[in-house]
Amino acid sequence: MHGPFLGEFMGTLVLILLGDGVVANVLLKKSKGENSGWIVIATGWGMAVVAGIFTAIAFGSPVAHINPAITFTVALLSGNWSNVGLFWTAQILGAFAGASLVWMTYLPHWKVTPDTGAKLSIFCTVPAIRNLPANLLTEMIATTCLIVVGFSFGSKAVSSTGLPAGFGPWLWGVLVWALGLSLGGPTGYAMNPARDFGPRMAHAILPINGKGNSDWGYALVPI
Repeated sequence: MHGPFLGEFMGTLVLILLGDGVVANVLLKKSKGENSGWIVIATGWGMAVVAGIFTAIAFGSPVAHINPAITFTVALLSGNWSNVGLFWTAQILGAFAGASLVWMTYLPHWKVTPDTGAKLSIFCTVPAIRNLPANLLTEMIATTCLIVVGFSFGSKAVSSTGLPAGFGPWLWGVLVWALGLSLGGPTGYAMNPARDFGPRMAHAILPINGKGNSDWGYALVPI
């Protein structure tokens, strides 16, 4: 069984499973990767993008957006809005499922981690300094850079014959890695509404041991 919905669902699931997973590995107490730092998180997210794109394609998505911002931009540029609702639904549900799997994977570690802020930031973005206008500006700059540079990968001006098969996902991964290292510090670089909204819902719904509130007051910034 495969198709666009399943492809976007599975691709986003893998993206969040590996992306939120690396944050859990770094932040949760008694994890093997505890305190391994931002470079590990940024690298893990970059590789999560590569794995998510390949998974989306394998399960039937012809475009492997795994990001509502990409889906919206493509629809805006093409004028074809027919798949937007389908893709957004698949992406948000996939993100929720991926975050739920991260919770299950690290099940004993939530109890021994007292920091409620760290637990929330495993699921969704939390600003280093809460200043909503500045946080929104950061997300706008990072997301615009993601879209402009990412779309340039397929430009004939960049490669007159097109990219080699299977090479594009690696470029997207390197781009997200670079964005995490350079622009990720202020907000945690969502750049993807599903990446924040789906896991934030999971944080709100799942019986996570010792969790705090899900900070829905900030949720509109990454969306």
